[in-house]
Amino acid sequence: MRLSKVSNGTVVIVDLDKFEKITEEKVFDRYKPNIITGTLTQLIENFTRKWQAHVLYGLDYERGTEEAVILIPMVKPEEVIEDLENIRRNIEKLGATLSIGVSYGPLDVIKARNRREAYSGLTVKRALKALREAKRKGGNKIIIM
Repeated sequence: MRLSKVSNGTVVIVDLDKFEKITEEKVFDRYKPNIITGTLTQLIENFTRKWQAHVLYGLDYERGTEEAVILIPMVKPEEVIEDLENIRRNIEKLGATLSIGVSYGPLDVIKARNRREAYSGLTVKRALKALREAKRKGGNKIIIM
C-alpha cells in the first residue's frame, strides 16, 4: 500500500545483534517470543504509538521481534534519538545488543507485503546502510545517515 502523497520523515531499522548466537546460548526457541524479542516487540509498539509511526516490516507478536523497519512521517531523526537510545539500553540490560540505522527523506510506503518490498525505497536503503555501518563497527550503536 502506498501513501497518496509522498512526505518526508524518518526511517528507523532496528536489528538484534548476533540473534542466532543469543538464542543458542540462552537456549531460546527461535520461533517463540522470549524475554529479549518480546521486550523488543513491546518497546517498538510503545515507540510507534508515541510517534504515530508505521511499522513497515518486522513487528512479530507470535515469534517476538528480531528486526523491524519503522517509518515516522514528518519527524526528523534528532527528535527520536533519545527514545531509540532508551530502546537500545533496555535491550542491553537483558544481555543482548541492538543496532539501529536511521535516515531522513521521502516516505511513500506504509505497509510492505514482504521483506523485499520493505527494504525498497531510497530512504529505507539509506537506513539499511546506516544499520550495516553500526554492525560493522561492532553493533550496539545508532548510526544516522
